[in-house]
Amino acid sequence: MTKILYFIIVVTFMDTFVQLPIISPFAVELGASELMAGLIVGIYSFSNMFGNILGGYGVDRIGRKKVLLSAMAFVFLLLLCYPLVNTDEQLLLLRFVHGIFGGVLIPASFAIVGDLSRRNHGEASMAYTGAAIGIAAIAGPAIGGIMATRSDISYVFLFVAGLFLIAFILGWKFVPVTLPEEKKREAVGNGFVSLLKNKVLWQASIAAFALMVSNGTLAFALPFQVEGFGLPASLAGAFLSVFGITALIVFITPLNKVYRLYSPLLLVIGGLVLIGLSLMALNIVAGVAWTVVLMVTYGLGFALLFPSMNEMIARTSKEKERGKAYGIFYAFFSLGVVTGSSGAGAVEQWFGSPFLISGGFILLVSALLLGSGKVPRKSFAK
Repeated sequence: MTKILYFIIVVTFMDTFVQLPIISPFAVELGASELMAGLIVGIYSFSNMFGNILGGYGVDRIGRKKVLLSAMAFVFLLLLCYPLVNTDEQLLLLRFVHGIFGGVLIPASFAIVGDLSRRNHGEASMAYTGAAIGIAAIAGPAIGGIMATRSDISYVFLFVAGLFLIAFILGWKFVPVTLPEEKKREAVGNGFVSLLKNKVLWQASIAAFALMVSNGTLAFALPFQVEGFGLPASLAGAFLSVFGITALIVFITPLNKVYRLYSPLLLVIGGLVLIGLSLMALNIVAGVAWTVVLMVTYGLGFALLFPSMNEMIARTSKEKERGKAYGIFYAFFSLGVVTGSSGAGAVEQWFGSPFLISGGFILLVSALLLGSGKVPRKSFAK
C-alpha cells in the first residue's frame, strides 16, 4: 500500500515537472508574447496556493482519500483539455484551474503520509516521500523535453493523463482511509486560527518559502552562469540534476538514518546553511567542476531540509487539523516558487548577483530559526 502512495506522489509531482520544458514553447506556438508566456508559466504556482488552502480544509472536513481521488479525477480531465486549447488566453485559464486542483493533491497525499508516519513512528517515510519527488524532478523534465522533441507537445499531456488514470485506479483500490469519521466531525468547527498559533508550523513554512526562493533563483540564474562558461544554457538542466541525484542518494540509502538521529528543526537549519553557502559560492566560482561541487552541496542541504520540514508538520499537527496544516505549509511552498523566479529576475535587473542576495536571504532565515527558541539536537524518535 505504501509503495502505491509513493507512486501517487511521483505522478502528482510529475504533473508539474514534466511540463517545465514545454509550457513556454506551447504558449508561444499559440501566439503568446514573452510576457504572456511568463504569466502562463507562473500562474500555475500562483493558483497552487489557493488549492493548497482549499485542499487542506477539505482533507480534514471530507476525508483524505475522497479529496485525493476527486482532485486526481479533475486533473486527469484537465490534462485531456490541453490538446484542445487554441489560444493563449484559453491556456492561461486552463493553467489557473489546473494549478488549483494540482494544489489540492499535495495536502491530501501528504496528510495520508503524515498519518501513517505518526502511527508507525517512521521518520524515514518522509525521506522516501522526498525520494518520490526527487524521481519526478529528475525524470519529469527529461520525459517532457524528449517527448516534445520527438512528437507533438500534446502527447506529453496525454502521457501524464494516462499516469493519473493508473494512479487513480490504484489509489481507489489500495490507499486506506486514515481519518476516522469522528475526527471529521471534530474538524468541522476547527478552522485555521489555532494552527496560526503553531510555532513549529510557522518555522517549517518559513523554511519551505526560503527553500523555494533558492530553487527559483537557481532556475533563473544558473543558465546564465552556464553560458558564462562557454556552454549552452540548456546544460543548466544537467547541473540541476546533480543536486536532485545527490538528494535522492541520501533519501534511499542508509544515510537516511540522519532523520532518526537528529531533530527535524536542527536538520532544517543545517540544510538552509548548506543551501545558503552554496548559493553565495556560486556567485564567485568560475568553472564547471566547482559548480558541480556546489550543486552536490545544495543537494545535501535539500536532502536535510525537505523531509525534516514535512516531519515537523506531521509531529505537531493533530489528525483533525493535519490537512489544513499541510495546506498552509504548501501554500508557503507555492509562494516561494512564485517569489523565487520573479524575485531573481528583479534582483538581476536592479542589483545583479542574484546568487549572492538569495544566499544571504537563506542564511538570514536559518539565523532567525536558530534564534526562535531552543533547538533540540536529538530526534526523540521512538
